[in-house]
Amino acid sequence: MAEKKKTNIILFSGEYDKAMAAYIIANGAAAYDHDVTIFHTFWGLNALRKDEKLRPQKSFMEKMFGKMMPRGAKNLPLSKMNFAGMGPQMIKSVMKKHNAMPVEDLIDMAKEQDVTLLACTMTMDLLGIKEEELIDGVELGGVAAYIAEGEDGAVNLFI
Repeated sequence: MAEKKKTNIILFSGEYDKAMAAYIIANGAAAYDHDVTIFHTFWGLNALRKDEKLRPQKSFMEKMFGKMMPRGAKNLPLSKMNFAGMGPQMIKSVMKKHNAMPVEDLIDMAKEQDVTLLACTMTMDLLGIKEEELIDGVELGGVAAYIAEGEDGAVNLFI
């Protein structure tokens, strides 16, 4: 039997439209029977944060990063036409009209399809993001974990 193809995506961006593109591609690849990994690093980690306000033990600087970054996929800004925060609501309204899935649903679908959601531990340390602040089903790992997943990838993307 032929070995399964692999698709690996680095999600560096913390913007709604880019996260949506990453998850649409991931779900499509999983539907084509690829092993899929999304490595969330830097601002891409915000898509994995829980919506609720948690109070884990943090340094002052970690608390400041936490306050400045959006919590969860539904709170991500748009990369273009953000319009002081109105842009995401406008695009979500258009998406609903066209029956397009919001990012948080695409994330759930990816988990159902066994897409590996990998959170970069170095970035978590730098930005003060604690494991308990991330949604369920996320694996933790560094660059070595991503390289191990990505070295045999048929498709490797940086978003």
